[in-house]
Amino acid sequence: MVFQYTVHSVCIYFSSNNLSFLHQSNTNTNTTETMDLKIQRLPLVLLLITVLCFNFNPTSGRVRVPSVVNARRPLIALVMSYITEAEAVGSSGEFVPSSKTPFVDLYGRRFHLGSIRNVSVVYVLTGQRRLNAGITVQILLDHFKVDGIVHYGTAGSANNSMSFGDVSVPRYVAFTGSWTWTKFNSDLKNDDSSNVLRFGEYNIPNGGENLLSGVKFKTEEFYAVGKSMEEVFWLEINSKWLHIAQNLKVKLERCSNETFCLPTTPKVVTGLKASTADIFCDNAAYRKFLFEKFGVSTVDEESSAIVMTAMSPGVPVIVFRGVSDLAGGEATWSSTSLMDLASINALKAAIEFISVLGKQKSLAS
Repeated sequence: MVFQYTVHSVCIYFSSNNLSFLHQSNTNTNTTETMDLKIQRLPLVLLLITVLCFNFNPTSGRVRVPSVVNARRPLIALVMSYITEAEAVGSSGEFVPSSKTPFVDLYGRRFHLGSIRNVSVVYVLTGQRRLNAGITVQILLDHFKVDGIVHYGTAGSANNSMSFGDVSVPRYVAFTGSWTWTKFNSDLKNDDSSNVLRFGEYNIPNGGENLLSGVKFKTEEFYAVGKSMEEVFWLEINSKWLHIAQNLKVKLERCSNETFCLPTTPKVVTGLKASTADIFCDNAAYRKFLFEKFGVSTVDEESSAIVMTAMSPGVPVIVFRGVSDLAGGEATWSSTSLMDLASINALKAAIEFISVLGKQKSLAS
């Protein structure tokens, strides 16, 4: 820190004084020799100023990623959104930190470098919701030459066939938090499209009109390398990676601790649909709507951002989400034990996937 401020002060000094010492007139003939010496040293002085001032930015926070990190193949990124999920990776015993460069800090985010079952891995905490997730994954792609991204976390279940502790590996992910909020009496009754939520239908005791009217779900603008912009609703997960996930042999946990166990052993389910929004869903009616209208099985706040950001440059990506709650379908709020169990199981499935992935000859999509 002291060095940073010293360099910064030197840059300011030279800038404010405009190198005036080099332009001082020689009024004393006895100093001719001294001035000649200064001129001889001019190239060295200019080089020093260039290195210190033009390449130094004390507020940028940018750090060069060691080339040896990006030389390892394959290099898989593991991303998660909650602090407890990141801590679980570190304490799992599966992640082995790099002895030379255990982490790199970029733009306020810490990227942990190491391996999982002899597969080179960089893992990072994105933070919650879409904006944080998208920004973090873009930083990851800009600085690390990853062969693919594995995203793991927890989710609410909108599908009655999926319960606590189960892990969903969706085939499709959509952002369902972008709406056109319609005016009252905007004739939504005659709109037969499946992307309309009419609030009046949920009035109690009987459905009818509602001043909130309703919303129409919007598509997203998807930009990808070598393609024109495309309006999309569903983002499809890499088919090769999904096929690998379908054949995983992983035993999920039934108990989160000695006192809390589920009645049956959870399962991994692949090929379903997932919904992302900057909204925590804890409403039974909206849960039912998402399942009936869109076939959504799990709801979360980050997956679509991670998937879309990875798909833009063509990087393979996959999602593992453990069911921690029923998105409002349960009588009471889920316990911490269920949240922990969902996270543990999602991580177990993700780690097994990374292990199998490391044995593949090619990770190309």
